Amino acid sequence: MFPLTQERSKPAVPLGGTYRLIDVPVSNCINSQITQIFVLTQYNSASLNRHISRTYRFSSFSTGFVEVLAAEQTKDNPEWFQGTADAVRQMLPHLRDWRVDTLLILSGDHLYRMDYRNFLKRHFDTGADLTVSVIPCRPQEAEEFGLLKTNSTGEIVEFKENPRAMILSKCVSIRHALA
Repeated sequence: MFPLTQERSKPAVPLGGTYRLIDVPVSNCINSQITQIFVLTQYNSASLNRHISRTYRFSSFSTGFVEVLAAEQTKDNPEWFQGTADAVRQMLPHLRDWRVDTLLILSGDHLYRMDYRNFLKRHFDTGADLTVSVIPCRPQEAEEFGLLKTNSTGEIVEFKENPRAMILSKCVSIRHALA
């Protein structure tokens, strides 16, 4: 992947002509009637920012938007994002302005189709504090992913981030769709 990401972030990598990897999760959101979308950027983000601003323009009668929130260095926090959770934490003041009550966190480079309405319905129906979208995998396939172990009711009881040599009795790969 490095030759394609040498001068651009992974979500900005071209896919099928004029599309970029970011278009898959954004399209999933729009098709799921989620139209208030923030894209958090940091590394090699100029082409991604340009693509977002040129591609996603909602009607002026709509409340929808796709807005870039770039990493900020401030007097109180001189650090760039230190991962996805840190990016969300640093952007919470901006999100609070929108009175967000449910946050769907997605990877900007996932390539799968998902109707987030079903995902969110399950989240609300179960009363969960946090819901993670995962797929089952065999242990030999899992070493490239984060792993989690669940109990019989679906609650997460163990999580390991990219544990190259770890084998769990029941493993799933994180697909970066958190709510």
